[in-house]
This record gives sequence, structure tokens and C-alpha cells, in this order.
Amino acid sequence: MKTLAIETSCDETSIAVIEDGRKILSNIISTQIETHKKFGGVVPEIASRMHVEVISQILKNALEDANIGLNDIDFISVTEGPGLVGALLVGMSFAKALSYSLDIPLIGVNHIKGHICANYISHKNLEPPFIALVISGGHTYLVDVTGYDEYKVIGRTRDDAVGEAFDKVARALGLPYPGGPMIDKLSKVGNPEAINFPRVYLEVNSYDFSFSGLKTAILNYLNQMKQKNETITIEDVAASFQMAVIDVLSEKTFRLLNETKRNKLAIAGGVAANSGIRDIFTKKALEKGIELFIPDMNLCTDNAAMIGSAGYYSYISGKKSTLGLKVDANLSL
Repeated sequence: MKTLAIETSCDETSIAVIEDGRKILSNIISTQIETHKKFGGVVPEIASRMHVEVISQILKNALEDANIGLNDIDFISVTEGPGLVGALLVGMSFAKALSYSLDIPLIGVNHIKGHICANYISHKNLEPPFIALVISGGHTYLVDVTGYDEYKVIGRTRDDAVGEAFDKVARALGLPYPGGPMIDKLSKVGNPEAINFPRVYLEVNSYDFSFSGLKTAILNYLNQMKQKNETITIEDVAASFQMAVIDVLSEKTFRLLNETKRNKLAIAGGVAANSGIRDIFTKKALEKGIELFIPDMNLCTDNAAMIGSAGYYSYISGKKSTLGLKVDANLSL
């Protein structure tokens, strides 16, 4: 069963052809990073316009790579949210047009579910139940995945998402956009114990996250160092910040695994590409006897393949959308 999947939630235009939810026949991604870099972040209006400019060509490339035609597609999967409303509308309008003209079903997909389902593509042996840690530019979730289309949110960020905190700290350090990869790169040569930044765990037994206080602590540290005219070693700031984030993420995640008696953990989202997070979670999972799943690097960032996987599992569970489907920029899991 083949689905044509469309993802335009932010600044990547992506179309993929996925077979039976786990096999990639094609996965074309057109990124806008170089365009938005000069602005220090994604400009929504520009992102929407660029989606419109390239989406037809991306479809053509995806079909050519998969070596199939539109008539070979069984249904359409498309991101309905969360994301930038203008960007989402481009993908949704395109998906509806294809669904209507081909007379095949339309499946709206939650972008966060897509990130989790990226693990099904990279790991053919992964099956629910498992705990998922979703860490991306706009989202931070701890989720108990009880079925292929059954998700129970256990914890979420109360303010900044992990990726958002990375980008803001990078900007404060004068690093170029996107900041996350730069923080990760600098952390490899910095001392993670150089600066004792706060670890915010919130209430006892809480699985929610808060990273705004950590971000503020770093801004205060940078201002104080400048006022004292002291040298700022950005490698140490980056490493200390990253370790503070990892400590909070790992403490809550492995505590939840222990409490729920789950022995499988899947990490998902753009920040799952961070080498420090990958290394420490791999080490701790091995120590605690937890089976760890992390998507291939190209499936961590926004892509249509993950939307196709999530759409497949929604489709076989009996869910279908109508042409009245609307985008939701703030769609929750």
C-alpha cells in the first residue's frame, strides 16, 4: 500500500512515497535554511512563498525517484499541524487537490506523531508499546506510545522547547542560524563542567519541562562576564548549557521508563540529531537495559517520509479525513 506524503509545516518542502508505512520509495526534501539564515530565523511569509514555488517540482522528483505514477498512489498523507499556518496551508491545499483529482483518500497527520513514526522507518523491529521523547525546535514531549495510533502525553514543555532554547542561546553567543548544530559542534571541544547552569526539574514527580530559566541564566552569565570585562569561552558555555539540557531530559525520561516498566525508548525530532544527546542516552540505555531507538539523521529533521508512516497507521486503523480538513498551527498531540 503506497501513500504520497506531503510535509510543509515550517521551512522544508518535502514529498515522499512510502510503502506499507515503513519502506521509503522516495523522500525529497527542499530546505530553505540558506534563505532564512540571513534573517537569523524562519520568516513565515517567505517560507510559505518558497513552498509554493517548489512543491510541484518536488512532487515530480518524488514520483520519479519512486519510479511510479500518481495512479499508483493509494492515499494522500499530509501534515495538518502544528506548524506555521501559511506553510501548512500550502501543503494542505496541494494534498486536497491531489486527493480530489485522483479520487483517493486524504489523511491528515499530526507533525509530532510523524516524528515518532520516523523510528518505524529506521527500525523495522520497533513495535509499541514504548516511551517516546520528542525533542524539536518547537516541541518537547514525553509520550507513552501504547499502539501504532495511540499516544498518551505524559510530559511537555511549559515554555521554551529544547530546540528553541538551543537557537536562543546560540544567538546570544553570536552563532549563525540554525544554532543547534553549532552548539553541538562547540560542545565537543568545551568543558561541560566549566559552568554550573541550573537544572530545572519542576515539582517532585513532574514529567513536564521548562527551559526558559536555563536560557535566562545563560543570558545573565554572558552579561555579567561582559560587565566584568572577563573572557567568555563560548565552547565552555555551549558544553555546559548542553549538559544541563541533557541532564534534565535523561532524568525525566529514564524515571518514566522505570515507572511505566517500559523497556523501549524512541527519541524523535530535530534535536535527536544532537551527538551529545545520542551519546549519553545510548550509554544510559545500555546501563539500564533499555532498548534505544533513534531515527537515521536524515529522518530526524522535518521530512515527508515520517508523515507517510504516521498516515499509514492512521489509515489502516480506519481514520480518514474529508476535503473540509483544516490546518491547525497549534495542534496538540
